[in-house]
This record gives sequence, C-alpha cells and structure tokens, in this order.
Amino acid sequence: MERIAIVDDDLSLCHFLKKTLSQKGYQAVTFHSGREILKVIKDQEADLILLDNKLPDQMGLDVLKEIKQSHPKVPIIIMTAFGTTDTAIEAMRLGAFDYILKPFELEEISELIAKGLGANKLMKRAVAIPALSEYSEDSDQIIGKSKAMQEVYKFIGQVAESDVTVLIRGESGTGKELVARAIYQHSHRKEGPFLAINCAAIPETLLESELFGYEKGAFTGAHKRRIGKFEQCDKGTILLDEVADMSLSTQAKVLRVLQEGRFERIGGNETIKVDVRVLASTNRKLEELIKQGQFRTDLYYRLKIMTINLPSLRERKEDIRDLVEYFFHFHNRQLGTQVSYIDPSIFDKMLSYSWPGNVRELANMVKRGLILCKGNALTEQQIIFDVVDEITSFANEEELENTLVKKLDPLFTDLLRFWGTGLHSNLLEKIEKFLIQKTLSETKGNQVKAAKLLGISRNTLRHRIEKYMLSS
Repeated sequence: MERIAIVDDDLSLCHFLKKTLSQKGYQAVTFHSGREILKVIKDQEADLILLDNKLPDQMGLDVLKEIKQSHPKVPIIIMTAFGTTDTAIEAMRLGAFDYILKPFELEEISELIAKGLGANKLMKRAVAIPALSEYSEDSDQIIGKSKAMQEVYKFIGQVAESDVTVLIRGESGTGKELVARAIYQHSHRKEGPFLAINCAAIPETLLESELFGYEKGAFTGAHKRRIGKFEQCDKGTILLDEVADMSLSTQAKVLRVLQEGRFERIGGNETIKVDVRVLASTNRKLEELIKQGQFRTDLYYRLKIMTINLPSLRERKEDIRDLVEYFFHFHNRQLGTQVSYIDPSIFDKMLSYSWPGNVRELANMVKRGLILCKGNALTEQQIIFDVVDEITSFANEEELENTLVKKLDPLFTDLLRFWGTGLHSNLLEKIEKFLIQKTLSETKGNQVKAAKLLGISRNTLRHRIEKYMLSS
C-alpha cells in the first residue's frame, strides 16, 4: 500500500484529504508542522508528500529542502494559497515534483498524486538540484495565478539551473524578456552579466558587429577594436530577442557559438572562446520561415532544445484583475498621482476585449488612464482601447439574441432543405456538440471547469463527450 504524508496546519483539509485518499486505497498520514514531518521522515519512508508552504513553525520550502537532502527520490507536491512567481520557481528548483494552488479541485489533486506516485516507481536515481540563493525582487514582476502562468513558473524552475538553450515563444507584449530575466536570476550564472539584444531593432548591417565585435580597420568607420555582446557576456547569459530577424549569415555565426563556444570578430583572425548561455525569443512562426528559406533548420533545432510558449492575455483573462491592480499601484508611485480607487466596471470592459497588445497594452492603458484621471477614482472614461476590438461586446441578452438571429437567418432555408422535418433536434445537437467542444478547448480539457461554464453536471458532460465522441 502506497504511503502518502499530508503536511498542513489546516485540520479540516487534512481530514478531507486523509479520508479521500484512504478511500482510494492509499495509506494516508497527517502532520501539522514542519518539525513533525522532519522527525518522522527519518524512520518512516513516504511514497509521496503533500506539503503546505505556510506552516506554523517554518516555511514549506525549507522543509522541502531538508527532506530532499535525505530523501531525494520522494515526490513532494507543494500546496499553497499564496501563489507568487518566486514561490513557484523556487519550489521547482528545489526539487518539488509539482506545485498546486489552493483551493483546488479534488480531481486536480488526485491526478497530480497519481502522476507523482508513478514517477516515484520509475525513478532509478536521484537528481540533485542545488538550492537557490535568496531572490531579491525589484519592481518588475511576472503577474498571474492562472494555470497557464503556473506552468510558466514551473518551467522556469526546471530549466533555470542548467545551461540548456531555451527558446521563448509568444506574441508581442506577453513578457518574453521578463521570463528570460527570471531564468537568468534563478540560475548559477546570476552573478555574471545579462544582456538582451533586440535583433529586430538593430539594422541587419550592424547586428553582426554588435554581437561579435570587430577589429580596427575591418570596415569604413571601424577606427578601433570593439568587443561584441557575446564577448561581454562571457560567464553570463545573453538573450537574443526576436531571433527570427537575424540574417542567414549572422545565424550561421550564432550557430557556431552554440555548437563550439567560439567565433571571430569581424575583420579578425583570432578565435574567441566564450562561455555564454543563450536564451532566444520570437513572436514569429519559425517553421514557416524555414520553409521560406529565411531561417536555418540547424539553428532552429539548436534553439528549441527547451521551448516555452507564453500564453496571450486573452488566454488567461482570469489574471486581468491582478495585472490591473499591480500596474495601478506601480504607475501611481511612478507618476506621483493620488488616484486611490479602481471602479469595478473597468474589469467588465476589459474582460470583453481581445488584447492584441497583451500585457504591455494593458500596462500602457492603465498608465494613460492615471494620467487622464482628474479625480481619485480610475473609471471607464479613462480606459481607452488602442484598436477597435474584433470581439463584439453585447450590452444585454436582447442584443445578443438579435445578433444570433441576424447570423442564423440567412442559413435557415438551407438548413430546412438539408434536414427537412428533423431540423429542431438536428440543429440543437450540432450546436450542443460545438458548445461542448469549444468549452473543453477553452478549459484545456478540464471537465470540472467545462461543466461549470456550461451549467451542467459533470456526469452529463461525460455522457455528451461519449455521445459526440469528443476528446477531452
């Protein structure tokens, strides 16, 4: 019987988890402090540990660190109601199997436990992950508690310590540079230099010399030797922002740095050896550029050893309120404004917008609103969208119904001719199938969330999935 240790000072949660896990056939034991689990774990092996991060006597991450020193193979799932960027990153870096925010769904924690126990069985040898030094936050922060962002935090924790190349993909304004800086600041290279080069902002003729430097007399205007960014970043980290905008010749030299750690300055014969970790980012489809002959296939595979895809803001709208509040307070301090209140109606307006400029657009919108604000409250009047939104905003159900009628009316004759007397049942089935399919896609297959959005029970949703042969 697999043994699961539950460490939390919330007695009701401990009781609930113990009862649930016991019913599933596990041996569940509970502890209410870090001291208790550390004392027992020495003599009683656990197959998995559910560990709260905020215990009465110490932080769960400190307990995690101690347990990992003596029991490196045991999967530990951190549970917390306070999900910050650094907590997620540090938990993964210290060796946590995973990280879950409270309150959580029973299905979600059950699936995580099953995965953890499966990994415990397959694990043959320990992987030592050095502890992070204390991380000091500045005013730049990655904001978001959504599931999509929690995955981003976990990914950062998993790749930060190694020197592996990371390709960061996402639309403009999603925070690719912030993620790159987080990887750098949580790596063993954090005491070394970090340089971000925007390949799209530097003319093609200058980018190669910017990256690799040049010798005196290499070209007209080269009056002295110049050290390039790769040389400056020795023992550090370089971010090639918008890497898709490099010329093919520059791509070839970057590939050599990745393969051999060597290059020559423009106009020089001396081979320069550097120890640089390369991070790259892009908002373009590299696969399409390869087909068009604009991006090297070999460089593509070198860069995408580890790839992180940042979600657009429209894919994580549940984070909008936290983002608005963060930028509201940040820009209030920066601008010296005295606005003290955010009108809640702002959030309704923002949730119906598609955010083509993502987080950057939201930050600028809040800043502009504070500048325009004449009173002590930020209201809808100060929130001005940069573009006409592609998504129709409905003021009420009557407006929604009228829009649906206008869209369906031209199709009615064709539908009637196609189905004849079975129009009602056939059309309802097609619409239901579409709704379920789209809702499952929006919730990334989470049936609990999908059922809640659809307003039906979980069992009903399962029956519909089977009926329409949908994949969840």
